[in-house]
Formats: sequence, structure tokens, C-alpha cells
Amino acid sequence: MPPECQLFSTLGCHLCEVAEAELMPLVEHGLLVELIDIAESEAMNDAYGLRIPVLRRTDTGAELDWPFDTGQVVMFLR
Repeated sequence: MPPECQLFSTLGCHLCEVAEAELMPLVEHGLLVELIDIAESEAMNDAYGLRIPVLRRTDTGAELDWPFDTGQVVMFLR
């Protein structure tokens, strides 16, 4: 079973929408992704505002910065 992940993003972010679409085939195969809106926290906005979208593993805390494709995500999750 793949690890759970968080996708740091915000509304109106075109790259975030592209990243979500890139993750959808993996979600359809069981990957759990929690969407985190960085606008809800000043600390998250400071940490991720210039980096979003960022995919984070909840088990290890490892992060994968954009740009990424499905193959890179699969390797990241191994």
C-alpha cells in the first residue's frame, strides 16, 4: 500500500491544478492525498509560498517539489 501524502497548494494556482491532475491516476489506484491550502496558515505560506505545489509523504516527511510527473511520483513513493 502506498504511503499517504499531502499536496501543499492554494486556490487559483494553475501549477497546483496541473499537479492534482498528474496525481489523479495514482489516487484512482489507491494513493491517499490530502490537499493542504497554504493560505490557511501564515507559517505554511512562508514555507511553501514560492515552492507550491509540493507533495509531502506523511510517513517520512520527504518532499517532492514541482515539477514532477507520474513516474517521478511513483519513484518518490518507493
